[in-house]
Amino acid sequence: MDSVAGAVAAERGGADRVELCDDLIEGGTTPSAGAIALTRRQVRLPLMVMIRPRGGDFLYTALELAVMRADLQVAKQVGADGVVFGCLTARGDVDLVRTRELARLARPLAVTFHRAFDMTRDPAAALEALIALGVDRVLTSGQEADSVRGRVLLAALQRQAAGRIVVMAGGGITPENVQEVVRETGIAEVHLSARAVVRSAMRYRNARPAMGSPGADEFSRKTTSERVVRALVRRLRGRRGARRGECGPRSHLRDSVPPSFPVAP
Repeated sequence: MDSVAGAVAAERGGADRVELCDDLIEGGTTPSAGAIALTRRQVRLPLMVMIRPRGGDFLYTALELAVMRADLQVAKQVGADGVVFGCLTARGDVDLVRTRELARLARPLAVTFHRAFDMTRDPAAALEALIALGVDRVLTSGQEADSVRGRVLLAALQRQAAGRIVVMAGGGITPENVQEVVRETGIAEVHLSARAVVRSAMRYRNARPAMGSPGADEFSRKTTSERVVRALVRRLRGRRGARRGECGPRSHLRDSVPPSFPVAP
């Protein structure tokens, strides 16, 4: 999720873990220190924090890497339980040097390699690299637009992982398709944003200027919905053997329900 309110909604809806980020339009970037600290005070769930200095690709300059180091240290100081990041080389491989450095800096927090994984040229090799680096979890849509389309690769990655790393499905997960994804991949954790549209309470509205993208509706936004989270949890509980979920720029759940379901941005 991309707000404190979204994190609260995820917890109320039954998520097991939350991923906090900013700027979901860009796929998620690092949230402010204030947002992390207040989320930590408001929710009891494990709190994962996105460490991403900008939108776009995952090939970072030395200065951008320095920003990531600093943001990671702040996240540790204000109460994060884990961090989420991803660094690639220009050739589309996992950047071993930078990933190792950031993972070591993050410890003892949990480390998740995010959907930068979906931009790697050889997913099987990328998975082995992350395992060798000791990364705890990888978030992926199976290198497709969503996890339903990527379910064949997701299933292959789950088999390859063989318990050495958690493969978490994320990208297009909804209450309507989560059972299909879990059933066809064998994956035990899913990640989604669980967002719904919220209309502005503004009575006076000047529609002429644009504060963001041209043509965008300035008087509506999307945020994590307790109702959507709850609906997904119910579906997961309907599957025997499922374990966890997370909400963040997507979502996470745990052993009390089928696959993990975190909620994030």
